[in-house]
Amino acid sequence: MKSHFADRAQITVKAGDGGNGCVSFRREKFIPKGGPDGGDGGDGGSVVLLASPHLTTLYDFKLRPYYRATSGGTGQGSRKSGKAGETLLIKVPCGTEIYRGGELIADLVVDKDNVCVARGGKGGRGNEFFKSAVNRTPRRFEKGTSGESAELLLKLKLIADVGLVGFPNAGKSTLLGCISNAHPRVAAYPFTTLKPNLGVVDTPTGKISFADLPGIVEGAHAGKGLGFEFLSHIERVKILLFILDVNGFSSPGDPYADFKILVEEIKQYNPFLLEKPFVIAVNKIDTCADEKAYSNFSGKHFGISALDGTGVQGLVEYIREML
Repeated sequence: MKSHFADRAQITVKAGDGGNGCVSFRREKFIPKGGPDGGDGGDGGSVVLLASPHLTTLYDFKLRPYYRATSGGTGQGSRKSGKAGETLLIKVPCGTEIYRGGELIADLVVDKDNVCVARGGKGGRGNEFFKSAVNRTPRRFEKGTSGESAELLLKLKLIADVGLVGFPNAGKSTLLGCISNAHPRVAAYPFTTLKPNLGVVDTPTGKISFADLPGIVEGAHAGKGLGFEFLSHIERVKILLFILDVNGFSSPGDPYADFKILVEEIKQYNPFLLEKPFVIAVNKIDTCADEKAYSNFSGKHFGISALDGTGVQGLVEYIREML
């Protein structure tokens, strides 16, 4: 099944051009020399990016990479100004970074955050503006200026309270489906999650959002597996939730060894992420009755079974209290 999730897209935007000024002279009966009355051209529309909580992907921008605002209208006689071009509002997901020429120009984090990425051109002045005591019938006018254009790179970093991190097939998607309204793809083989999934959990004190990320493998920093392609999405989360298979992944029967590998891979990507508070959940305890398999963790940890729900409620409650 083809994924419609995209966390980066390249787009080109063009603001509207300003309208030209008008050359016109007043013509009325019994007023043979009414004088100049050409109006100004209208300003072109600008291009503005606006953060919206109703969007979660940049996929649509891959389908439509070009955007243009309307230009201003030409000035008219009787001192009528041309119609101004409309501002083009482009909605992007909350958490979108905008880069121009490799430089970050805006980070739209919350609803209604916005930035103007291309300003419309100015409308030209009509001949009415140029009349003077020495030039009562000017035929001079100004052309409108061109609107700005820009090539932009959009990067999305999902915003969630909790980010689920773990090896492939550790049960992250199963847990997300167990506790939230999400329906991620689940199968009994690694790398079934090929894109981040978001889920929301209702609690007595409010909603908690969880982001399930594709599995990390040892050597991800060198491009193995899916590499670090999706790790940028945990940069905005408040809490890291490590999901470990009690039976081990890289080291059979040793989830603690898996935990150390995950920590090292995240450190290779961005060591500051390890300053975030974290919780450890050792999953699939329904397949292992020996609690010693996960008793050597020094930090706060939970033994859970995302499949049958064992220990899950206590884990969610602990996270709720942390938040």
